[in-house]
This record gives sequence, structure tokens and C-alpha cells, in this order.
Amino acid sequence: MAFERFVETGRVAVVSDGPNKGKLVSIVDVIDQTRVLVDGPETNVPRSQIRLNQLHLTKFRITHPFSASTRVVRKAWKSEKVLEKWENSVWAKKVAAKQKRAQLTDFDRFKLRRVKSRENKIRTARFLVLRKAASRNGTLYGKKKMAKGGDKPKPSKKVKPQKK
Repeated sequence: MAFERFVETGRVAVVSDGPNKGKLVSIVDVIDQTRVLVDGPETNVPRSQIRLNQLHLTKFRITHPFSASTRVVRKAWKSEKVLEKWENSVWAKKVAAKQKRAQLTDFDRFKLRRVKSRENKIRTARFLVLRKAASRNGTLYGKKKMAKGGDKPKPSKKVKPQKK
């Protein structure tokens, strides 16, 4: 599978280390093999150099020239609606969910555990019903040994007539 995220001018990245951890930046220029010049006008990240191992490249890219000023980067950032795209991405939603889980109290974790337990019991009961039906009509292991016609009726107790 070919690479799709390259270190290039305009590539949007997430800072993974340092005081701006978790903020979005745009690569303005490549300094050398290990450092780039970044700018985050809408995320309050000052224009500065940063090591590539402190960045996580995203799939988003904005178009601006090499070494563009902060004003030009801000204009491109707004016109491409980078923050909206980022907030709708799966990556951002996972980060938000992780932060939300980290802020749960003991009681919240308890309630969550109880809800998950109930859901699992309901899921297991439903699975057992389906497995029993599949076992009865012969489709449990992909073998169709019994007669067609769907699920067999459950045996019922028949009342014997009394002799007089």
C-alpha cells in the first residue's frame, strides 16, 4: 500500500509532544530532514520550528506557497475549513472520547460498568435464542440436514384424552 501522507508544505499535523500537544498546525516549510517550520494561526500555536518526530501527519492539506506568512496561512486555513473537517474526523472523535473517559468519576465508571453489563446480558440472551433456532433448523454449522421450512416448532405437551 502506497504512502498517502507526506511531509510537504500545507500538510496539517497534530503536535504530539511539548507545550502545544494535541493542537493542529500546518507545515509552512521544510528546514531539513528532521525539522519543519510550522504555524497554527487558528489553534494559537506560534510560528516555530519543530522536530518531525513530534508531529503526527493528518490526511488534510491546505494550499499555500512555501514560507507563507501567518496571514496567508490563516486565510488558507479558514477557506479550507480545516477545523470543521478535523472535528468531523474519526481521529478527533476518538481523542474527544478518550478525554471524556479520563474525566469520569468513580460513580460514573460504576454506572457505565452496570450499563455495559446489562447490554451484554441482553446481547447474550439474544445470541442464545438465535443459536438455538439455528441448531433446530440445521444451519448452525453450515449443514442443512433437516427438512426445509424454517424453524421447527417447539414441542408442546399434549393432553391425552381420558378413557371412560
